[in-house]
Amino acid sequence: MAPQSTETFLHLSHVNVARGETIVLHDINLSVNAGEHIAILGPNGCGKSTLIKTITCECYPFVSPDPAEPETEVSIFGRTRWDLTELKKRLGVVSPELPGRPTLTTTGRDAVLTGFFSSSTLWPNLTVTDEMQARADEVLKLIDADTIRDKLVGHMSAGQQRRIMIGRALVASSQMLLLDEPSNALDLSAQTELRHLLRRLAQQGTGILLITHHVSDIIPEIDRILMMKDGRIVADGPKSELLTAPRLSSLFHTPIDLTHKDGFYHAW
Repeated sequence: MAPQSTETFLHLSHVNVARGETIVLHDINLSVNAGEHIAILGPNGCGKSTLIKTITCECYPFVSPDPAEPETEVSIFGRTRWDLTELKKRLGVVSPELPGRPTLTTTGRDAVLTGFFSSSTLWPNLTVTDEMQARADEVLKLIDADTIRDKLVGHMSAGQQRRIMIGRALVASSQMLLLDEPSNALDLSAQTELRHLLRRLAQQGTGILLITHHVSDIIPEIDRILMMKDGRIVADGPKSELLTAPRLSSLFHTPIDLTHKDGFYHAW
């Protein structure tokens, strides 16, 4: 396994985020090193996706006017301000769908290339360099997607589309991957393929921040777990300590049984 970087990827201190009139994140304190492998686990509506949007600067914390309140801090790769296009070159985000839903006009290879521009398609004004072409070909091989490089995204299975989305996120940088419920809409075969791919990327040194409510999504290389409930981080620690039936039962408010095999956990 590649050595973990000591560079700080993310530092959040006393972060509160509102969406509309509702406060959805409360006093979030979190530090993540580049190259770490972390899963954020919690029920639907607990604030996981808002936390990702805060990390990608799509949502911003509010600052209390009360000088007695602790100071809010947000730092990404050591910087407090970012041009979003530049940030996306260092931070690959894998969402449930490709931006703009390019389907019948975009090939797998072109969809990967859009990652250089954070665009929904390769618009005529965008210049794709020879270096970009070479990098896209390298990434397609890395994610085992050579056979679908010329296939239209709209004709791909959900598993193939998810593979292309990971390639799109990786093409400009392979430092950190943020994955928001990556196994949604995938059948059992596609889920297995996705987990094998994520394991290989983690072993090669790519950082992974995985948001999920499926315990089986947590690959063996993930060794740190964050648990969220009601917009708060309620636990942060080693997987061996936090992935237990009593803790999961409390987190999801239902009795849960848990098994562990070959590095994977399964809950029901």
